[in-house]
Amino acid sequence: MNKTALVTGASRGIGREIVKLLSGRGIRVFATGRDTGQLESLRKETGCLAAAFDLAQAEVPAKLYAAAKVALGTAPDFLINNAGFNRRKMPVTDITAADLDEHYAVNLRAAVLLCSEAMRDMIPRRSGHIINVASTVVWHQAENYSVYCATKCALHGFTVSLIKEARVHGIKVTGVYPGGTDTTFRALERPDYMRPESAARMIVDTLFAPDDVVVHQLTFRPMAETNF
Repeated sequence: MNKTALVTGASRGIGREIVKLLSGRGIRVFATGRDTGQLESLRKETGCLAAAFDLAQAEVPAKLYAAAKVALGTAPDFLINNAGFNRRKMPVTDITAADLDEHYAVNLRAAVLLCSEAMRDMIPRRSGHIINVASTVVWHQAENYSVYCATKCALHGFTVSLIKEARVHGIKVTGVYPGGTDTTFRALERPDYMRPESAARMIVDTLFAPDDVVVHQLTFRPMAETNF
């Protein structure tokens, strides 16, 4: 399969496993995250292309997308906005302007700007698939996660609108809402939660649905999760 992909948040966890699965299917992948060492080990393991970028900076998404196009030799067929940020649990009384800004920058702004870049290439060729990874907090909010919930809900709202804009151009868009996953994204290990490999498999499978099918919303949880 002569396809290309750009995957954010690929240093660890679900994003890293997505890169492994795509590379195993013969997809040429440009992987990015903030950890140069982890990206280098992923490059050696999978043969993917990789470079570190900090999506918290407003000018970076456009630079990242341009770098991916150069490295891949073409615009990506698949854009997977997997990068996410959650500083810590915090009650509303502890929230600062800086907390709002840093969550918004990664969880919403970076994804929106990357979608904008990708759509400019996908519209003329009338093909492509964009995946925005949110969270089940969109459906069932949690106390002390108000800023994270708010920014992921905003990403959901953007994705629903993007679905309607993209479909008239033959472009697929999928919003993904994973439940608890045992990754370093959370402070404590949760072996009862989903393995990142399992979550990645669910996400990648949407890219290989029949041509006449699009998965608009994909929600999945670990069997052990009951907080909904």
